[in-house]
Amino acid sequence: MREISAQAVADEVKRLFLEASFCIGPDVEAAVSAGIKAEPSPAGRAALEQILENYHIARDERVAICQDTGMAVIFAEVGQDAHIVGGSFEEAVNAGVRAAYDEGYLRKSVVAEPLFARVNTRDNTPAIVHTRLVPGDRISLLATPKGFGSENMSRVKMLVPADGVEGVKRFVVQTVVEAGPNPCPPVIVGVGVGGTLEKAALMAKRCTARPVGSHHDDPRYAALEAELLEAINATGVGPAGTGGRVTALAVHIDYYPTHIAGLPVAVNMCCHAARHAQAIL
Repeated sequence: MREISAQAVADEVKRLFLEASFCIGPDVEAAVSAGIKAEPSPAGRAALEQILENYHIARDERVAICQDTGMAVIFAEVGQDAHIVGGSFEEAVNAGVRAAYDEGYLRKSVVAEPLFARVNTRDNTPAIVHTRLVPGDRISLLATPKGFGSENMSRVKMLVPADGVEGVKRFVVQTVVEAGPNPCPPVIVGVGVGGTLEKAALMAKRCTARPVGSHHDDPRYAALEAELLEAINATGVGPAGTGGRVTALAVHIDYYPTHIAGLPVAVNMCCHAARHAQAIL
């Protein structure tokens, strides 16, 4: 049994959210740079150039990439032989989020109750924590601040098996087209197929943090990712919705076994500010 202090968890969560909020990943930056060369629209190229410049300013000046600094989402894989001491795991995560959003002067966007009063919690907590128990004695943390311009454009649809691959493709492309400029394209499109309603949505969100340029291990799904990316970039939405070719930087798909009567599909949209950072304790 390996002991990990709750304070160590809090400190690492704080570091990860600051890093994610200020520093875009090299995979995303490279994809936007390549998009500038590939984009035929002058307005689209200008939008991509401004996005790239914004990345550089945020990193150099340690300011937020986007004014919507998101709701804090953590994917945690906790080793079954790790023991948290000195406090609870989720309290430690929230302490880290609270510290990051205070120290980094990040906008606090969380309301305590969603329907009636909608009073701001003033510290961007509570975080959304997805925890899996895994073998080993380490804790893997993936932090992603999720802005709601793109989150609001995400969709889940309970298809039936008869809808098949074509039904999945129609739904994914339709979701991107209907979103238009709202999710701040170019986007990363996460797609979860199978499981149940909530499992599909969870897979789709996790897919948005996969490195841009990576492909699914299953060649059938890798081919579908490539086909969907081409179809989305042929829609004409373009960077910032100004028209053009580079509507999406990537399409990432994951799947899970499902019921014989079902074909759940979730599409989680992520804007060009695809912020995430990862560490292992």
